[in-house]
Amino acid sequence: MEVFLIRLLQFLLAISLLVLLHEGGHMFFSKLFGVRVEKFFMFFDIGIGKWNGSLFHFKPKNSDTEYGIGWLPLGGYCKIAGMIDESFDTEQMKKPAEPWEFRSKPTWQRLLIMIGGVLVNFLLALFIYSMVLFHWGESYIQVKDMSMGMKFNSEAKALGFKDGDILLGTDQREFKDFNADLYRDLASAKRADILRGGRKMSLSLPGDLNLLGMLKVTPQFARPYIPADIDSVIPGSPAAKLGMRKGDKLLAFGGKSISSWNEFQDEVGRLKDALTAAETHKDSLAIRTTSVVFQHKGSATADSASIMLTPDLTMGIQMTTIYSYYKPIQKDYGFFESFPAGIKYGVHVLGGYVSDLQYVFSADGAKSLGGFGSIGSLFPPTWDWHMFWLMTAFLSIILAFMNILPIPALDGGHVLFLLYEMITGRKPSETFMIRAEYIGISILILLMVVANLNDILRWIGVM
Repeated sequence: MEVFLIRLLQFLLAISLLVLLHEGGHMFFSKLFGVRVEKFFMFFDIGIGKWNGSLFHFKPKNSDTEYGIGWLPLGGYCKIAGMIDESFDTEQMKKPAEPWEFRSKPTWQRLLIMIGGVLVNFLLALFIYSMVLFHWGESYIQVKDMSMGMKFNSEAKALGFKDGDILLGTDQREFKDFNADLYRDLASAKRADILRGGRKMSLSLPGDLNLLGMLKVTPQFARPYIPADIDSVIPGSPAAKLGMRKGDKLLAFGGKSISSWNEFQDEVGRLKDALTAAETHKDSLAIRTTSVVFQHKGSATADSASIMLTPDLTMGIQMTTIYSYYKPIQKDYGFFESFPAGIKYGVHVLGGYVSDLQYVFSADGAKSLGGFGSIGSLFPPTWDWHMFWLMTAFLSIILAFMNILPIPALDGGHVLFLLYEMITGRKPSETFMIRAEYIGISILILLMVVANLNDILRWIGVM
């Protein structure tokens, strides 16, 4: 429960900040060009009965704008006078246009008002990345320095990879650190360069591997090899009761030999699948009861025992991590150095995100869509400001890109119609705009339902 609350608070804080600044971008250009903003709300104030749906609202003296906080934390909005948006205020549109309305302003001003939110979100992401690099710097372990090599799945081994191979790069570039870029390069590469037994060699690749499949399959295509050394044991846990201690090595789990945490996690994954299919409490207990073989640090003999795992299939040990074996490279940035580095990093993140969108239009891609639960789970289980700001910047880039897509009801849809007006000199009719808004909102609601339904199905173990 504590982990859930920490992630929820991080998610709400990040989304609130991003929505506030996004809508603030629209409001800034509206005020700049003399367009009235009638309402500026954090979250949606959907009314129920006689209740107007706002938790808090006020209107400053001599101001045209009502500010408030709605009860539904799914975003926010900035209601601009004289504009057809999700409020569908058609009564205002039937009246003669006023000089302070959106529809009365030149096309270029309306265009800037519409891209204001996207512009703010994109610049915010670049600024956050820059400040993260300035404050924390950049820390990573070079792939070529991972002297214990990688663990590969059967698909990778069919292509010629062997456990223990050290990945160096592809025909596209040398690998830097172990992240999504490494998988992207392997997916599209024709050649992989590796170090095997101290000798450099190359493997031929097809150039069209399924990136989504490489990431989603268990075990994954490639992972850094991490020995099954126990970093610590939680007092009172099943492992502690068996006498396991820091520095011990796990040799077998569930009757299968274990030499790395990679293999251990694969076995736990299989148990989770079996537990999901269990029909009775007796079946669950049988699955949770397994065997372990471990070796005390400095001992030449091994201990074997039966262990009852917790309901979430843990035994109370903390695994060593890749940082237990390799020293990361630390690169620090001065204040002025951080800005070009942050911009380069942000543009690279955006490019990777855009290139991965091609997989959304496949069957597996549709299943991989995630809603609020998936987004919230991206935040760390403990409060970590470094990770919080990195995630906030990433979400800001996603928000900017998704909003600029040419879908009616999104900023990009309005931009598309404004560009049409600038090119042809003709405005789309109000009837057309209202119908387009309905279509756009229907598409967005459908996507939201699918994404959050996927979260629910994953939670109950169906997907």
